[in-house]
Amino acid sequence: MHCALSIAGSDPTGGAGLQMDLQVFKSFGLHGAAVPTALTLQDTSKVHSVLPLFPSVVLDQLRILLRDITPNAIKVGMLATDDIVRSVIQGLSSLENSEVPLVIDPVLSSSDGTPLLERRALSSLKDLCSKAVLVTPNLPETHQITGIDVSTEEGIKRAAKVLIEELKCKSVLVKGGHLQEDSHDWLASKNPKFEFTKFDGTRLNTPPVHGTGCALSSAITANLALGRSLVESVELARAFVRNGIKNAEQIGSGSSFLKFGRV
Repeated sequence: MHCALSIAGSDPTGGAGLQMDLQVFKSFGLHGAAVPTALTLQDTSKVHSVLPLFPSVVLDQLRILLRDITPNAIKVGMLATDDIVRSVIQGLSSLENSEVPLVIDPVLSSSDGTPLLERRALSSLKDLCSKAVLVTPNLPETHQITGIDVSTEEGIKRAAKVLIEELKCKSVLVKGGHLQEDSHDWLASKNPKFEFTKFDGTRLNTPPVHGTGCALSSAITANLALGRSLVESVELARAFVRNGIKNAEQIGSGSSFLKFGRV
């Protein structure tokens, strides 16, 4: 049985976060393991409050779980505080010499602007990203981390290169869902020279959909857990999320939710 682990915040609506990761893993036929980092009070319209877990509880969860189970891939999402980031680094240290791919979605704020990571945690987050095979920031996160204008493709490529140099990760996927026009993604890798792959996408004419960036990162993680290459994993994940957007449904008063079938 293939297994993927999500380390992320809880979204009680099930539209993003830990619950979304587990839904995506299941769609790809994986067993989903999960370590929550924070509880949130939210509905389909906004995040009302964030309640981080005790960092020692996050660390103990990881230590006990990883003594027994070695996942085929790991996704890290919302971490909330600097102490939790440090606990995750410490908790994953037992896997440092393994081949388990680590995907990090650097969640800095929610779509409604609610901060989901305290400012002082950015340095520790960069340390964690250095252990990742892939980091998946969206455009606002890319700008916030690098300070580079990402309104043009040239700026996005420059920012992706800076991210790899600063974060010391193997690859970066800049998610372009916030673009006003067509939704493209850019994959940058250093192997040993910088290589860029652009994944073209046309924007679907749908109402706002919750959790798309989260689902993309977890779908990439699922494909890596199944042994696929990074480029193939990104391609399959993008098609998976696009199909989820096409079939999205509104179940509350706010954003629609992705709807997935079994892959």
